[in-house]
Amino acid sequence: MAAEAKYQQIADSLRERIQHGEIAQGAQLPTEIELMAEYQASRNTVRDAIKLLVNRRLVETRAGQGTFVVEQINPFVSVLTEEPDRPSIGGGDVYVSEVEASGREPTSGPLRVEIQQANAVIADVLRVPEGSQVISRHQQRFIDGTPWVLQTTFYPMHLVDQGARRLLEATNIFEGTVRYLAECGIKQVGYRDSISVRAPDENETAFFRLPADGRIQVFVHFRVGFDQNGQRFRVTITVYPSDRNRFVVNVGQVPPRGQAGRS
Repeated sequence: MAAEAKYQQIADSLRERIQHGEIAQGAQLPTEIELMAEYQASRNTVRDAIKLLVNRRLVETRAGQGTFVVEQINPFVSVLTEEPDRPSIGGGDVYVSEVEASGREPTSGPLRVEIQQANAVIADVLRVPEGSQVISRHQQRFIDGTPWVLQTTFYPMHLVDQGARRLLEATNIFEGTVRYLAECGIKQVGYRDSISVRAPDENETAFFRLPADGRIQVFVHFRVGFDQNGQRFRVTITVYPSDRNRFVVNVGQVPPRGQAGRS
């Protein structure tokens, strides 16, 4: 059997030191010169070892700063299935209660409410003319201080004419907009979900603190709500980085998480 290449030996040694806590999460690795001296290796061999650790997502190289151990994130599991009249996933008190139930701390950034012109995508989803006015409600969400979710919901302006004036207020609707709109006579009877995967854009990379090379993708979850007349009255676009989110879809009579298998 061929001997393991020198760069693999160095990578394995550094991996063990990281896993055993000798090099802490978020800490900077020794410099190339220090590693060359420690392992009696050439610069190219050290660089190959670091490249291997980068590919394994154990370390990341920051331009002009050095190489750092990637902080391992404990993923949060979101349940995508819910009753039609419940608040939207990630919204209001549902987000808070679900995160707190897992023993973690949820926080949110300031709510940003704007009146925008519908672009081609939003106009097509909501079945409104392109360029017509829509309300957008955008929020950043965090778990344990780590950026977790970006969420924007778009509503056609005619909902305000139907009495849903709180949509225009830059305050959280903690009972959930779905329940609030039901009180205004706009009852959600169903929704349609679609999920795509793509590389993060510049703003998402900065907010989620993702590597600039795009190797960590984001999930984009579209949820279109339908009212009692079959009309589309909202579209919620939620962006989740793939390194810290997992999803569950329940069908039929499924016990709550953590209770499966109990007698």
